Amino acid sequence: MSLLASGLGAIRRAGVLALDLLYPPACLSCRRAIAAHGGLCPDCWRAMRFIERPYCERLGTPFESAFLAGAVSPEAQADPPVFNRLRAVACFEAGPTRTLVHRLKYGDRHELAAPMGRWMARAGEDLLDDADLLIPVPLHRQRLALRRFNQSVALARQISRVSGVPLDTGLLVRVKPTPPQVGLNRKLRAANMQGAFAVAPRRKGELAGRRLVLVDDVATSGATLNAAARALLRAGAERVDALVFARVVTEPRNASI
Repeated sequence: MSLLASGLGAIRRAGVLALDLLYPPACLSCRRAIAAHGGLCPDCWRAMRFIERPYCERLGTPFESAFLAGAVSPEAQADPPVFNRLRAVACFEAGPTRTLVHRLKYGDRHELAAPMGRWMARAGEDLLDDADLLIPVPLHRQRLALRRFNQSVALARQISRVSGVPLDTGLLVRVKPTPPQVGLNRKLRAANMQGAFAVAPRRKGELAGRRLVLVDDVATSGATLNAAARALLRAGAERVDALVFARVVTEPRNASI
């Protein structure tokens, strides 16, 4: 190791120590003291319902017990999504998962995008391995002007840093100012999102044969991801997958092989 590299390492370590003194490491959810920045305390970690295999290879929903690789849930067989596969870090439910999502989205806690994005990159490794582009789900310009922050872009930026997959924030456009989806059933959500997205007209020629990964914070019914994937596939994309931090899960189901 050169003297320069050794000196830079010492400076970084000193900076970390100084940061810890000024801002002691705290749990991202409950703010309890922990050993290092950017993590959860043991209680919050245990409370996170992480999604791991076995799960539906299409929808990413967990199964009750072990199944063969490639298993597909009854929901995915009965009503296949427009996107190819979905992966999520955790189930969206009360507790640390919901706290992190709400603080990032509504609480101006933009720094949460870094650890959340790193977890997403791990959860979506199989999607990212051969992906050409990350496409964050866009906000309509009116909503972006009010909120001044798109959490999907922040998460995708971190996923891009970790995975090396390029990020494109201008390819997909939200052309319809849809009302909030809260309280709507699956059918109404799908109707609400119909025609909500379009590919920027000047960029349609860039999509032929491209493998894309949509990025969002939460998947509920999948209506938003389906609408976005449909617009990208119609413009020529070869494949569209989806990667979210959390997804709504009711009951773990069995699979059809």
